[in-house]
Amino acid sequence: MLNIKVAELLNDQINKELYSAYLYLDFSIFYEQQGLDGFANWYMIQAQEERDHAMLFLKYLQQNGEKVELGAVEKPDKKLSTLMDPLKAGFEHEQYVTGLINNIYAEAYAEKDFRTMQFLDWFVKEQLEEEKNADDMIKKMELFGNDSKGLYSLDSEYAARVYSAPSLVL
Repeated sequence: MLNIKVAELLNDQINKELYSAYLYLDFSIFYEQQGLDGFANWYMIQAQEERDHAMLFLKYLQQNGEKVELGAVEKPDKKLSTLMDPLKAGFEHEQYVTGLINNIYAEAYAEKDFRTMQFLDWFVKEQLEEEKNADDMIKKMELFGNDSKGLYSLDSEYAARVYSAPSLVL
């Protein structure tokens, strides 16, 4: 059995990951409404990834004999009016999620819960990638987004992204 605090944090992370999926779905809808199908595709895939992350936490808890309790998923509260708004909000959100993962890791470390630490190692690496991708999107939008040809090129780049399920095996 897991330490009660570690189990609570892992259980709460399910909700946080589902919120992330909901947030990115909102971003996808925003870009679709702007006629930017590539950006919409990028965030639709992000939403799928976050949902899968929630399922990984759920499965890990179940495999450790822990009760899973699902909470309500909050409605995204980000005000989206410019093309840059979702990108900046996405970067801030990824930094927040990194903090959540680090907090769970720290608690597992304090409890010498090496199995949970090993499970979280994948998420630590994933968050590095997520933050870098979000930061790169902001930089590209700053460089090319004010030019219609540059924006079209970025949108085409993001349209080419395909979904790839997480490689973490439980």
